[in-house]
Amino acid sequence: MPNYIYLIHPLREEFFQFPTDEENTAMEEHYQYLKSSLQTGQVLLAGPCLDETFGLVIFQAEDESSANAFMMNDPSIQKNVMMAELHPFRISLCRDQ
Repeated sequence: MPNYIYLIHPLREEFFQFPTDEENTAMEEHYQYLKSSLQTGQVLLAGPCLDETFGLVIFQAEDESSANAFMMNDPSIQKNVMMAELHPFRISLCRDQ
C-alpha cells in the first residue's frame, strides 16, 4: 500500500501562544483520530515540530483519493484550525523499533 505524508500548519498566527477553547477541542479530536488510525495500522508516524511550525502525519492509503479523504477527515482540518498539504511519500530508511 502506498505511503503519503500530510503537513499541517495552524490557520491562526497566535494559535500556539493563545489557543482558543474550540482550537484545543479540535486538536484533542485530531489526536484521537490519529491515535485510532495508528491502532488500525493506517498511521505510521505523527507528531508536531517542537519549534511550533508544523506537524506531520505519515500514513498508508490505497490511492491519492483515499489519502486526500483521510487527510480531509482530520478534525483539525474539518474545523478550520489547521490547513494541510498532501504528498506521496516513500520511506527509504527506517530503523526497526
